[in-house]
Amino acid sequence: MNTSIQAINESVQRSSTWVPLLQQEIGRVIVGQKYLVDRLLVGLIANGHLLLEGVPGLAKTLSLKTLAAAIQTKFQRIQFTPDMLPADIVGTLIYNPVDGAFRTKHGPIFSNLVLADEINRAPAKVQSALLEAMQERQVTLGEETYALPDPFLVLATQNPIEQEGTYPLPEAQVDRFMLKLQIGYPNRTEERAILDLMATTSPGLRVNPVVDAAHIFEARGVLNTIYMDDKVKDYIVDLVLATRDPKAYKLDLNGYVQYGASPRATIYLTLAAKAWAYLQGRGYVTPQDVKSIGMDVLRHRVTISYEAEAENLRSEDIIRKIFDAVPVP
Repeated sequence: MNTSIQAINESVQRSSTWVPLLQQEIGRVIVGQKYLVDRLLVGLIANGHLLLEGVPGLAKTLSLKTLAAAIQTKFQRIQFTPDMLPADIVGTLIYNPVDGAFRTKHGPIFSNLVLADEINRAPAKVQSALLEAMQERQVTLGEETYALPDPFLVLATQNPIEQEGTYPLPEAQVDRFMLKLQIGYPNRTEERAILDLMATTSPGLRVNPVVDAAHIFEARGVLNTIYMDDKVKDYIVDLVLATRDPKAYKLDLNGYVQYGASPRATIYLTLAAKAWAYLQGRGYVTPQDVKSIGMDVLRHRVTISYEAEAENLRSEDIIRKIFDAVPVP
């Protein structure tokens, strides 16, 4: 097994030479935000959609546009607004009065990287237009179903739900995001660097494409070969089950959890942990990899009860208690 893991290690290191180049190119525009950049790469490698939440002005949109510009793929930005219709995203059928036939007009969702900017500015019926695209990676218009290009990723941003003029995302929509990232303010050093870089009236820095789709496909192929021990797999399952039945794991959460994580959490936590190991240049997954990325996979899948809200608890607080209680292999 050691020989096999060594071979996987070599394969990971050989196929990940593009990662530092991409990080460096993004770093030319995005100051700091290592947490954000690392998770963007996890989603890219693990083929998972990302949701970024934070107050306005924290470079959420700029980060996603910079990532898209550094990859040689097709990119579309969709600005979500309250007056949007589902057809503005997926497309529609247009009637041609000359021959009486309907012509298909594809929407901006037919792209490799789709930036859903301020996704919670549009009502639920518009947000739900993404459900089929995100899960099945296809769109149905009329009687025809059209496959979306590969790779296909939705990178969404949203403001905190208590902000003015926002709509909560449906649970089915939220669960389709592999990671939900909480973006915070930069520190003093980073803020000073942002001032030097961005306080200008000239156009923004030009981002050069340094990665193409072939690099991403190769990385995903290697990702599937990364070794995960049965004990680590059992650890992932225990973490997810503990969100559904805390008492079974001797967690006294007093009814704070209304709904636990879905089976998607098990799948995505496994893929994200492998992607995290890949970024570290390793061909095997450790329990620390699971803990490093686990909060981003689980925070939007654990629904807290009114009792928890009354105690000023968040889903992150519940998940930390679970990580502390579930034995690490």
